[in-house]
Amino acid sequence: MYTFDARIRFSEVDSAGYLTLPALLDYFQDCSTFQSEDLGVGISFLTERNMFWVLSSWQIVTDRYPKLTERVKVGTFPYEFKGFFGYRNFFMQDEDGNFIAKANSLWTLINMKTYKPERPPAEVASAYKIEDRLEMDYAGRKIAVPEGGKYMEEIVVKKHHLDTNHHVNNGQYVKIAEEYLPEGYIVKQMRAEYRKQAFLDDVIKPYVFNEDDRYVISLNDADDKPITIVEYIGA
Repeated sequence: MYTFDARIRFSEVDSAGYLTLPALLDYFQDCSTFQSEDLGVGISFLTERNMFWVLSSWQIVTDRYPKLTERVKVGTFPYEFKGFFGYRNFFMQDEDGNFIAKANSLWTLINMKTYKPERPPAEVASAYKIEDRLEMDYAGRKIAVPEGGKYMEEIVVKKHHLDTNHHVNNGQYVKIAEEYLPEGYIVKQMRAEYRKQAFLDDVIKPYVFNEDDRYVISLNDADDKPITIVEYIGA
C-alpha cells in the first residue's frame, strides 16, 4: 500500500470551501503516479518500453468532502492483474483514520506504437504488492445511457486538456461533465467509463441525461460515438 499525507488547499475547494470531486480524483491519480515512480516503473520507464497505462473506468464513492485546510491521508494499491488489465483501489482518510472516500479503478496497458493492449511485463507486475481489495459496493464498469438526452454546445479539445500521453486526461472528462450538474448537487457516487481517446483539436459533443437524482453525461466524438460516459448519483 502506498500513502501520502496532504492538506486541502484553497485551489482545490469550491465556493463553499469543500474539496471538489475533480480535485479528489486528482489526488487519487497523483497517488498512483507517486507509487509507480517510487517503485521505478513510472512514466519514463514505460515510455522507454513504448507502453503507457490508460484508465478504463472509475468508481468513486464519497462519505463527505473534506474542507479547506483539513489534513487527510491518500492511499492506493493494486489488488489484481489480469491479462492486460490492472485493478486498483484508492482511498482518502481523515486524521482519525475514517474513510472520507473510496474508489475502484480499472487500467489497461497500451502499446504506444500499435495502440493495442498488451500484458504487463513481469518487471512491472512484480514491482507492486497485491493486496486485498477494499470493502465497498462495487458497481459494474459499463454505464447504461438513457434515451432522450439534451445536447449541449460542443467543446474543442485544447492543450490544457492533455496529459503526458498527449490525449485528454481522464480527470478532464470529469471536469467537463460536472459543468452540467445543477447548482447545489452533491455527488455521492461517480462512475466514468472511458471508451476511446480524444486528442488535440478533436470535437467533444456533450449529451446530458437526468433520471431523478441520477445524471449521465455522454461525451461523444464528432460522429456521436461515446468517448467517455460519466454517471453521477446524488445525496
